[in-house]
Amino acid sequence: MFRMLADYLRLMRAGVTLARHDVILPPEYANRLPLPARAFGGFLRAFTGKSKKRPGERLASALESLGPAYIKLGQFLATRPDVFGVETTTDLSRLKDKLPPFSQKAARAQLDAEFGAEKSAALFPDLSEPIAAASIAQVHRMSLGGKDFAVKVLRPGVETKILNELRAMRRAASTIETVDRASKRMEPRAFVETVATSMVKELDLRLEAGGAAEFRELTEKEGHFHVPEVDWERSGKSILTTEWVAGTPLTDTVALAARKFDRKDLARRVTQGFLEAAIHHGVFHADMHEGNMIFADDGRLFLVDFGIVGRIGMAERRFLAEILHGFIRRDYKRVAEVHFEAGYVPPDRSVGDFAQALRSVGEPIHGKSASDVSMGRLLLQLLDFTHTFGMHLRPELVLLQKTMVQVEGVARNLDPEHNIWDAAKPIVEEWIGREFGPTGLARQAGSILKDLSQRSTRLPDMLDRLEVVLAANASHVQQSEPQRLPGFLYRPVTTLLVSAITLTGSVFAAMALYHWLFA
Repeated sequence: MFRMLADYLRLMRAGVTLARHDVILPPEYANRLPLPARAFGGFLRAFTGKSKKRPGERLASALESLGPAYIKLGQFLATRPDVFGVETTTDLSRLKDKLPPFSQKAARAQLDAEFGAEKSAALFPDLSEPIAAASIAQVHRMSLGGKDFAVKVLRPGVETKILNELRAMRRAASTIETVDRASKRMEPRAFVETVATSMVKELDLRLEAGGAAEFRELTEKEGHFHVPEVDWERSGKSILTTEWVAGTPLTDTVALAARKFDRKDLARRVTQGFLEAAIHHGVFHADMHEGNMIFADDGRLFLVDFGIVGRIGMAERRFLAEILHGFIRRDYKRVAEVHFEAGYVPPDRSVGDFAQALRSVGEPIHGKSASDVSMGRLLLQLLDFTHTFGMHLRPELVLLQKTMVQVEGVARNLDPEHNIWDAAKPIVEEWIGREFGPTGLARQAGSILKDLSQRSTRLPDMLDRLEVVLAANASHVQQSEPQRLPGFLYRPVTTLLVSAITLTGSVFAAMALYHWLFA
C-alpha cells in the first residue's frame, strides 16, 4: 500500500511538471479533443501561461527537469512517431542528459565504497576534476605509469532514485492499459519494460565493461570503429576505467572544423559500422549520438559509453536486411511479405494493400539527391501505417529503430550529402549473399540437422508417454466400447501420435537431405 501511494505521488509530481510546461492537453491539439478536455486544458493554462515553444520542445523541457529516468523515457518516446507525430518525436530526439557534476569528495567516496579506502588510494592515486557529467555518471581523467585513463563514476544515490521512478512508470503503464483498451496496440507496459531493462543495465558498470570488451573484439575484425580497452582491475559495479582516447568528440563542431579529414569517409564509417555490427553480428551500440563518438588524433573513430547494447536475433536481422534490400531494389511486395512473415502485420490484412502503402513511402525518395533522402524519415513514415494495418509495437525493434535514426543524424552532420542507401548497400548485399547463398543454405541445413538430432533423442520418451496413456485408457474404457477413447484422453493421444510420426519422418528427411548435400 505504501509503495502504491509513493508511486502515485511520484506520478502526481510528474503530472504537475508536465502541466507547468503546458504538455497536458496542449492547445495545438484542441480541435481534436472533446469539449470537457478543451475546457480542462484552458483551465490549466490559466495557471501556467502560454508558451511559444512547440509541444515536443515543451515535453523535452519537462522531462529534463524531472531527472534521469524521465530523460531516458523521453529518448525512447522519440522512437514512437506513430503515437506522437514526426515533429514531436524529432524535438524529443534532441534530449540531452548532461547535468552539473557531483563533488570530488563524493567521487572519492564511491571509489572507497567499491574497492575499500586503502586499495582505492593505490589504484587511483590521481584523479582530475570531472571532465564530463551526465545523468547517471561522470568521467574523470587519471594519469598513472605514463598512461592516461578515463574513470567513470556512478552518481551517488542514482540507483535508488531511478528504480523508484521506473516502478512508478510501470504502474502508470498498467493503469493506462486497464483504463484504455485501445492503448494495448501500443503496448505501453512492454514499452516501459524495454526502457526499464536498458536503464537497469546502465546502473551496473560491469555490464558496460563487458559490452565494451565484446565490441572491441568485433571492431578489431571489421575496422569501422574502435573501442577503448577496459582496465578490469580498476573496474566494478559503480566504477569503469578504460584507456584515455586523445581526440575530438563529434559534439565539438568547432574543433572538427579546424581539422583536415575526409568527412565523407567518416560518415560512411559511422553508417557501415553500425549496420555491420547489427546485421552481421546481431549486436549494436544502442546510444550512438555524437557525444559517444571520439575522432582520435590518429584518424580512428572510437565508440564510448556502452551502457545500452542492443541485440537482435536472426529473424530480426533478416527482417532488417530484407527491408533495406527491398527498398534499395524498389521491391515493395517483398518488403510487405517480410512484414507478414515476421508477424509484424496481422495475417487478416492484405499483402497487396500493405505493399501499396510501402510504395507510397518508398517511391518519393527515388531519384532525389542524397540530402533529400532520409532513412530516418522513411522509418517514421512506415510507423504512420501501424494504426491502419493493426501493427503492434515490437519491443525488440525499439532500440534498433532509435539507433538507426541517431546514426543517420550523425552521418548527415558530418556530410550533408551522405547517402545512407549507398553506404548500406554493400553491407546488406554481402549478408544476404552469405546467408541465402549455397554456403549459407548448407550452414542452415547443418543447423536443422543438429536440431533434429537433438529432438530425435526425445523420441523414445515420447513413445513411452504414448504407451502409458494408451495403457491408462485400456484400463478405464468399458468392454462395450473397446475402441472408443474418452474425450479427455483423445487430444493428448492424438498430439503424441502426430508428434511421434512427425519427428520420425523429420529424422528420415534430415538424413536424406544430409546425404543429398554432403554425400
